[in-house]
Amino acid sequence: MGRYVARRLLQMIPVFFGTTLLIFFMVYSLPGDPVAGLFGDKGTDPATLAALRHEHGLDKHIIVQYWDYISGILFHFDFGSQIRSGREITDVIGSAFPVTLRLAFLAFAIEIVLGLTLGIVAGLKAGKLVDNLILILTLLIISMPVFVLGFIVKSVFAFQLGWIAPNVSINETWGELLAPAIVLGSLSLAYVARLTRTSMAENLRADYVRTAVAKGLPKRRVIGVHLMRNSMIPVVTFLGTDIGALMGGAVVTEGIFNVKGVGGLIYDSIIRREGLTVVGVVTVLVVVYLIASLLVDLLYAVMDPRIRYA
Repeated sequence: MGRYVARRLLQMIPVFFGTTLLIFFMVYSLPGDPVAGLFGDKGTDPATLAALRHEHGLDKHIIVQYWDYISGILFHFDFGSQIRSGREITDVIGSAFPVTLRLAFLAFAIEIVLGLTLGIVAGLKAGKLVDNLILILTLLIISMPVFVLGFIVKSVFAFQLGWIAPNVSINETWGELLAPAIVLGSLSLAYVARLTRTSMAENLRADYVRTAVAKGLPKRRVIGVHLMRNSMIPVVTFLGTDIGALMGGAVVTEGIFNVKGVGGLIYDSIIRREGLTVVGVVTVLVVVYLIASLLVDLLYAVMDPRIRYA
């Protein structure tokens, strides 16, 4: 196990550098000049623009800029500063990231509870009315874009019924984040339900399940120990990769409900050409993806003792 973890950690190094380098190049290939944007339509003299570009290191080669950025993170945990406001990007991410983290955590919890429950019920009742209803419901959710579902939830439950506030306040509470969390996790919830249902239905026909039933084991033990542990392996794989997707894909949801999180920060940074801010947020999300992927791999051996790490 220790050798496997060490090898996986070493594999993360090229993935981390390759991903951040690619994102860095993509962000800085966008059209527009962030320094010239400071002066709007009025513009300024070339000497002032050159001095500001030199101050922020934008006159250096793109490889040199990337090395300055990544070395600042690795050696000093310094993500740089914004061009317009002059704020440290660490402070900007630190104020927005916890909001999205709470939103993603709540969406993830809803996704696990409802998704697994619907999937287990549909899998155990495969081919029956309940199974067909759940498949129709999840298909409807999958076919509906997030922004459409968000506006429906907001217009019905906020404006017509008055059950929720239309916008999340600055000092957001867990109750205010419930509606955007449901919208954010709805698509993943449907995928989890369908994936769990398929896995459960397939394993119900497996030889080891029939053997366990023939041995006279209680139905609760057959389902909870034998069936569930083997059926959850593909579901856990999806859930592990979905953690980062929830945090990175909250742009639309946060915009609809006016949540001041990472999604809005990424959108504003792209509009204002704050490249370092975008790269900084993506760097944090890459680390989240890598850690979640490692934890998922380690959970395999817990769920299935036949899996061994060489």
